[in-house]
Order: sequence, then C-alpha cells, then structure tokens
Amino acid sequence: MIRKSEFKPARKRADLTTADVVKMLRELKGWTQAELAQKTKLHAANISMIENGKVEVGKQRALALAKAFGVHPALIMFPEYEADFFEKAA
Repeated sequence: MIRKSEFKPARKRADLTTADVVKMLRELKGWTQAELAQKTKLHAANISMIENGKVEVGKQRALALAKAFGVHPALIMFPEYEADFFEKAA
C-alpha cells in the first residue's frame, strides 16, 4: 500500500499562461493569427483575444488549438505543468 506521505505534489515548471503558449506555438509554426483561425475554425478575433489573455480558452477552443498544433490539450490548458513538451511541439 502506498502512503500519502510518499506522494509529491505536481510542481510548476514554467511561468507560462495559456495566452503565452498559444502565441508561442503559433509563432513556432510560422503561422499568422488568420492562418491559425482557419486551421481551428475559430474567428481570428478569438485568436487575438486568447493570445492577449482577454478570454478564457475553454475546453472546445483548447481541443481545436491542440489539434491544429498537433499537441495534447493539456499543453494548452495547463502550460505551467506541461512545459517539457514545448521542444517537441515545433
């Protein structure tokens, strides 16, 4: 049996926000906001608001973005815990 004292809490690996991640991945791919909007079927205005932290990404948007970038949705939703995957995303 595993004791509770044996568990370590998840640690934050980077100070990144979802807005930072979306912009970083888009730039790594060399895409404009309009190109990302086309690939995700989201409005370009939504991409801009996501990248500027003015709107929450939400589950459906995170799924669309993750599919376009070819990454797991957790990378979009929880970037502070998934920073190790950025090297593989480009």
